[in-house]
Amino acid sequence: MNAIIFTCLLAVAAARPDSGYSAPRSGGASREVPILRDDRVYPSAAGQYSTDTETGDGIVISESGYGSGPDGAVETQGTIRFTHPDGTPFELKFVADAAGGYQPESAALPVAPAFPHPIPQFVLDQIAFAATQRDNSDERRSYN
Repeated sequence: MNAIIFTCLLAVAAARPDSGYSAPRSGGASREVPILRDDRVYPSAAGQYSTDTETGDGIVISESGYGSGPDGAVETQGTIRFTHPDGTPFELKFVADAAGGYQPESAALPVAPAFPHPIPQFVLDQIAFAATQRDNSDERRSYN
């Protein structure tokens, strides 16, 4: 009898409809963007390739590469351009090679401060204080 009740409760729990996430509906506000240009040169035996793509909404992607790196590694360079929805243009140039890795350049990317930056005075004071404490300590500590 307990097995029948347990089975019925399990069936009711499994049949409960999902509440929460519902899949997005198709046919919404998305529009089809035409591809205006799609020129590709597929990789040769030497690893040389290129691709140039332009879409109807202003996205332009250009990339080329060649296998001249160590052990035939492909070195790549390219450009990506588009306009943000607020009208701001965006351009990213990049180089990727075995020596320097991926190296992007863009006015939109944050720039790290020049290094070495000056060390604040309170840090220098703390370092000097720690050195005097260490020198004045009669007790030498060993962690062996």
